[in-house]
Amino acid sequence: MLFRSATVPLIPYDEAKPEVRAMYDNIMQTRKVNDVNNFWKALAHSPDLLKHVWERAQDVMKPGALDALTKELIYIAVSTANSCEYCVHSHTAAARAKGMTPEQYAEMQAVIAMASTTNALATSMQVPVDKQFDHS
Repeated sequence: MLFRSATVPLIPYDEAKPEVRAMYDNIMQTRKVNDVNNFWKALAHSPDLLKHVWERAQDVMKPGALDALTKELIYIAVSTANSCEYCVHSHTAAARAKGMTPEQYAEMQAVIAMASTTNALATSMQVPVDKQFDHS
């Protein structure tokens, strides 16, 4: 794996401002981990942004009409489309922790590949949307 450095220094717990430490504590308690991921350490440069993103992620990713695993699978697919290596790895690990099987992972990869192919073809050919699909 190619090592890339962050565009900002990652802020470790012992160097964090008190309000950042409080957010780190909340993240570690919620996730039952001993340290926060690098993503949160990068966001710590802006305590308000760290708090906003963490709280929004908790709200969006909690089980609702979609179960937690389905949300992780969607997150992986969108992260793949956006070429976010960090998010693909992070949410693949989260999906596995939520019970994703190797078969589900393979099937999700097939869906991502199919959608990428058909999206590219429809976009390059500028196929007009069928009337029965257009609900605008």
